[in-house]
Amino acid sequence: MEPLGQRSTDNEPRFANISTFARLPRLDQVEQADIAVVGAPFDAGTSYRPGARFGPLAIRNGSQLLRPFDQALGISPFNMVQIADAGDLAINPYSISDAMKSIEAGARAAYRSARKLLVLGGDHTIALPLIRAASERFGRLSLVHFDAHLDTWDTYFGAPYTHGTPFRRAFEEGLLSSDTSTHVGIRGPIYSQVDLDEDRSFGFAIVTADEIGLESAAVLAERIRSRVGENPVYLSVDIDVLDPSAAPGTGTPEAGGPSSAQVLRLLRTMAGLNIVGADVVEVSPSYDHAEITAIAASHIAYTAIGLMAIAG
Repeated sequence: MEPLGQRSTDNEPRFANISTFARLPRLDQVEQADIAVVGAPFDAGTSYRPGARFGPLAIRNGSQLLRPFDQALGISPFNMVQIADAGDLAINPYSISDAMKSIEAGARAAYRSARKLLVLGGDHTIALPLIRAASERFGRLSLVHFDAHLDTWDTYFGAPYTHGTPFRRAFEEGLLSSDTSTHVGIRGPIYSQVDLDEDRSFGFAIVTADEIGLESAAVLAERIRSRVGENPVYLSVDIDVLDPSAAPGTGTPEAGGPSSAQVLRLLRTMAGLNIVGADVVEVSPSYDHAEITAIAASHIAYTAIGLMAIAG
């Protein structure tokens, strides 16, 4: 069995050899994993800029400099639990319905090899089949959703399954625990007040982007914690939660967002939540510059791993 942590850098530089997330072992190199990192290269559900199908590769490449000790959380997550990279799911790039079936089946299979999953997207459509698989294993979930957008719209051009609709479908399917979920980082123009009213009727609370700038991370984390309680949590992070200056490489950028430092601080302050699954989505590297977005996404994914390791 491979050791818990990263591949050694004694004999090779970090930019060499196979690009697994944070230079972790592959899933087929370990007997069992506590956390599996899985890629979901799919972007047929996007409504504006395409390219998130290349997100998993970009995030893995952006993660090569991550080191084993998280000084902000004060832990060595790679040595606390066995983490392995399970590679990418095989996904039909032409059919959203086929893709969702493949993602759900792939997530279920990954949950047989690991206790928890961190999935690298891909556009936000992938969240629905991932939540289905997680809910099947852990029961109804509390969603903590970092994003500029609500993603609880009904349809786009009559299509019910897109990157703007996953959490409405999750609510309708009874996958989410009532009145325990929160959107974080919401901002920008919407279609009408009805969007907010409907979202509230689904049991979501909202932490706006302005509140992230005005309130302390501790205050906001307590608001989220008080709603979640002891429930199992699914953490979903759309990289467009960050301001475009911090994450230009994404499909639907919105001005006025928080910095990577603010989002990472808030995530770390939520340590102790029972996070059982997570995704980091909507990295579109063709719009990125100097890997700014990919590196930010890799640090968010690294922090999510730390939070899952703390949760046990």
